[in-house]
This record gives sequence, structure tokens and C-alpha cells, in this order.
Amino acid sequence: MAMLISGIGTAAPASRIPQMDAYSAMSNTCCDSDEHRRVMEMIYQGSGVKHRGSVLVGAEPEDFIRADDRDEFFFYERENEEDYGPSTQERMRQYEQHALPLAIKSSVAALRDAGQDAREITHIVTVSCSGFNSPGVDMGLIEELGLNRNTSRTHVGFMGCHGSFNGLRVAHGYTASDPDAVVLMCSVELCSLHHHYGWTTDKVIANALFADGSGAVICRSSKIEDRKPAYQLIRSGSFLVPNTKFAMSWRIGNHGFEMTLSQKVPALIEENLVSWLTPFLAREGLTIKDIAGWAIHPGGPRILDSCLAALSLSNSHVAPAREVLEKHGNMSSSTILFVLDRMREEKINGPVVALGFGPGLAIEAMLLKAENV
Repeated sequence: MAMLISGIGTAAPASRIPQMDAYSAMSNTCCDSDEHRRVMEMIYQGSGVKHRGSVLVGAEPEDFIRADDRDEFFFYERENEEDYGPSTQERMRQYEQHALPLAIKSSVAALRDAGQDAREITHIVTVSCSGFNSPGVDMGLIEELGLNRNTSRTHVGFMGCHGSFNGLRVAHGYTASDPDAVVLMCSVELCSLHHHYGWTTDKVIANALFADGSGAVICRSSKIEDRKPAYQLIRSGSFLVPNTKFAMSWRIGNHGFEMTLSQKVPALIEENLVSWLTPFLAREGLTIKDIAGWAIHPGGPRILDSCLAALSLSNSHVAPAREVLEKHGNMSSSTILFVLDRMREEKINGPVVALGFGPGLAIEAMLLKAENV
């Protein structure tokens, strides 16, 4: 049974920082030489990002970091080579403070978009890989949105950029087993909390890409359709690319969560995507050429380029993903919900494929049907 996505809501922090202001503000936390600064500037310029939101940014972009007041500003200039910035405990305190308000904002927007009464929600699925606390966002949403206190809760944690694919798979399971289920799935990511101090190229690339945001959807069984949905979820699938454990990882360190990102990731996607996606689509009698729209997680410009090459797509197919990356950065698991929301403006009718990539190296896909007329 197809699951209806009847509403989508997104939320970004109120303040954003221009990408090159972020470079200027943070270069002294990473760079040990002029050569490092030159390379870091090139990485930030080539990231495909023009602005990013952070819950840590004040009213002015320069309020992201100050050298002269370590008490007022969360990030501060590096004092020496052994300075790796705030501890993980300090970063998690910021997560606990800021994650719920952003999740509430996206969830309220999704409820409004779906015309859904919050009291009718039966299940919550929350998704995040950038923080932990309990009682967490799931319980906070029940309290703040006035949901039924019997609402069932599931959390999908630490799965990376494709976490919302897995969250929607859980929601699909709920609606398939209970036709009366109404599911709120909410992803919230505060990636800017994990800015890495010191010079490591792949971590500097991560610093240049990741940002904060939240996305939410309302999911229902087709049994209780009373209005045209944003999308129908037809099928989802996963593929763990063999021998690629080295390519991408996300681990908890003493000074934030630490990402490793191999430069081979785009090539690995290009080499493996079509051979797996072709039989995935064939189960529904479809080919790659039958797909009307592509919602690709913009992990970075090279990942989008690798999908273009592998799937023989035109630049117009990934324009919504590039726009989200440009305006918001990579908000990890929340990003795909921003892309799907943006794609509704394209008035696509027919099958849509959403793709995401994460640690493993894992490929996640969703086959959806759009009727955005």
C-alpha cells in the first residue's frame, strides 16, 4: 500500500552566514599556515554553498566567533595546536537548547501544509545524527504541539545524510500496518555544532558544507485520503556498496562528532548507482528514462555531478538540489525534505526518485509519485 505524504514543512535558523564570511570567521580555527588558508578558501569557494544557517549565528555574521570573548561566543579562535574547540559535552548542551525549537517550527509548517489537526497524530518518528539528549525532541514535540500523550515514538539516530529515508521507511511501516495511522516524521540537524578545529582536509571540507535545519512531513495511509497529497511513497530501498567502509564515517570524538570523507565517494557513486538502481526501478516496471523528477541529496557539488554522469541527466534535473545546497548548505538528513519541498514548485507529474548517500558507503532510494498540478 502506498503511503501518502500529505504535508511538508521546513525550518532553517533565523540567521544565516554568507559562505565567505564563514571562511573568514573560522580560518583561524583550522589553519596553521598561509598555504592552509589558501586551500581552505578554495574549498569554501568551490563548495556550491553561498549561505548557511547556524543556531550559533547572531544578528550579524561576525557574531559567529570572536577572539576576545570566549565566554559570550561558542566558537573562539584557536589558541594553540592542542586546542580543538568546545568539548562534545558543551556541543550537546547547545543541541539540547536549540534542536527542539527548530523541530517545532518545521513540524507546525508540515501540519499546516497538510491541513492536519495535531491531536490526530498517532505516531512520531524523529531523525537526527548531530545530537543526543533524553527526554528528547520526540517528547518535546508531544508536549509543545499538544499531541495525544499516547502517541507512539521512534527515533532514527546517527545514520547520516540518508537518515530521513530510513525515517520515512519507519513511517511507511506504521501506515501499512495501521490504515488509521497519522505519522509526523521530523528530522532536525545542528551540524554547525561540530565544526572541527585543526587542519585535516576532509574535515575542512565537512566544515565548508554542513549547516543546520529541520524538515518534517505528515504521512498517512491512502485509505484516509481526503486531499491531493504532496507525494505518494511507492517503494524504498537500500544498497551497501561493497568494500567502501573507508569512504565515509561519522564518529563521536572528544571535541564534537568527527566526519571522514574520502575524495573517492563521487567516483564510487558513479560506478555503482545505475547497476543497483536499474533493478530497483524494474520491480515497478520502470526504467531510469521513465523518471519525471530527481530529488538528489546535495552532499556536495561533486556528488551531484557524479549522479548527473551516472544517470545521464541534464543540469535541470538537479537544479532544485543545487539551489537548496546554495541557499542552506548540507543539513544532513533534513536536506532531502527541503529538496522535495522545493521540487513541488516544478509541477512534476509522474514518478520521482529520491537518492541519498551516507556512511557505509550506503545508497538509499525512494520511489515516489508526484501529482503537483
